[in-house]
Amino acid sequence: MLNIKIIKKYIPETVSYFFILLFCYAAISKAMDFENFQVQIGQSPLLSAYAGWVSYTVIIIEIVVVIFLSLSGLRQSGLYFSTALMTAFTVYIFLILNYSDFVPCSCGGILENLGWTEHLIFNLFCVVLGGISVLINAKTFKPTFKRSVAYLIISNIAAVLIVTTLFQKSEYIIKQDNNFTRRFLMHPLIKINARDMEASSLYFAGVSNGNIFMGDHNHPQHLISVDSSLTEINRFKIKLDLKKHTFKKIEIKVSNGYYYICDGTVPIIIKGKPGDKENYAISTDDVFFNQLEIISDSQFTFRTQSAKTKNLMLGQLTITKSGKNKVKLFPQLLERQADGVFDSDGHLSADQKKGVVSYIYSYRNQFLIMDSAMRLKNKMRTIDTIQKAQIKTRALSDGRNKMEKPPLKVNGQATPFMGLMFNPSELRGKNESKKRWKNNKVIDIYRTDQQEYIGSLYIEKFKEETLSDFLVTEKYFYALVGHQLIRYRITNSLQKHFKNGEAENRNQE
Repeated sequence: MLNIKIIKKYIPETVSYFFILLFCYAAISKAMDFENFQVQIGQSPLLSAYAGWVSYTVIIIEIVVVIFLSLSGLRQSGLYFSTALMTAFTVYIFLILNYSDFVPCSCGGILENLGWTEHLIFNLFCVVLGGISVLINAKTFKPTFKRSVAYLIISNIAAVLIVTTLFQKSEYIIKQDNNFTRRFLMHPLIKINARDMEASSLYFAGVSNGNIFMGDHNHPQHLISVDSSLTEINRFKIKLDLKKHTFKKIEIKVSNGYYYICDGTVPIIIKGKPGDKENYAISTDDVFFNQLEIISDSQFTFRTQSAKTKNLMLGQLTITKSGKNKVKLFPQLLERQADGVFDSDGHLSADQKKGVVSYIYSYRNQFLIMDSAMRLKNKMRTIDTIQKAQIKTRALSDGRNKMEKPPLKVNGQATPFMGLMFNPSELRGKNESKKRWKNNKVIDIYRTDQQEYIGSLYIEKFKEETLSDFLVTEKYFYALVGHQLIRYRITNSLQKHFKNGEAENRNQE
């Protein structure tokens, strides 16, 4: 029979060698692929806000533990550290699986092919092994047994507290006080199908009666209708009196079964039904504008330029039955930082379902949320760190301002939908993979009712062509990438953040 005392004697030594192999391999694999390891830490729901120093610290701790375990005089301390470290990893995985929307990739190495649940079981096994080894070692030296038990308990409690605290603090930093660290939602979109539209000049005009509508920059009088499954296409040519109106930049918008033709350089809005030959003007000589969005059938929000100050400002146009339309300006909404034009440039959009109007600045990390009456509800920050527009202009002798060099663009044409703001970002985040950034377009998602970053998603390029426009509905995410119209299904990891509304929405299917 095997002597139990002899077996107990070799357990701590055997477990020490096991931990030496485990941590040595883990440290080396992380160091050899350090950039990838740092990116993975950056995507971690617990550590993303601290990815910089944590990525170095984890490797250093693993090496120190290996040294302690290798020296007989420090082996007991090494077993304390090993057990506490495995406890920390166990708590980390437990929090990911139970309290996080984000499940990052494995950290690689010998356990790369394990699922997170299997990883959790393995870690628990290691914690038990470490604890048993500490206690067996401690019984060999009876005067220190109680002290060893106390050290074991204290070190493991400390590991639990450290990881839990990091999780809580990281959640706050990432969601509300972000230092430009992105976290990518777990499979928020699943690609269903795509259709070649044979043109890369298309843009989304809206959704109505279950159909997607698109305009064409190269053929501004054409309106294209595609059913939600991307199988049936209809094309309409809109009748316009081009002799009477000298349009320069025609844009089409679709809402509630109607299309609206606008230009802005010509103060007119024309309304009609897709397929009908006739249309009519609902606004003439009311206002010049450079952006227009539909709030409802009778309300529009627009961006214009002040004739006096030359600053950009927002306004609202109300269509009345009497024909005496009302225009109201809100010069206080857009904040000037430098010239009042380039520094205030941005994108105006609306979510009819929530009765929300948004304006996101192109060159600074800020967007505004207004209600349908254009009352400011929230002033939000995007996760990048550009608080002031990095624009340098020069005043010309004729009174115009020109940019001296290309500005640093921060945000794209963001749009609100169902209580969320979808923003195509122009900047790469901290610890974000250069390769993935190069091959995808990133869309950052925020809440519109409070300052909170929900997460990000990638839209993959197609034959070197990047995302040019997108449209969000309750079930699907549609993307225009080069010639391709792509339909994605929105999964629960994103859909659960939608907020229900009451009003109609041009994006609703």
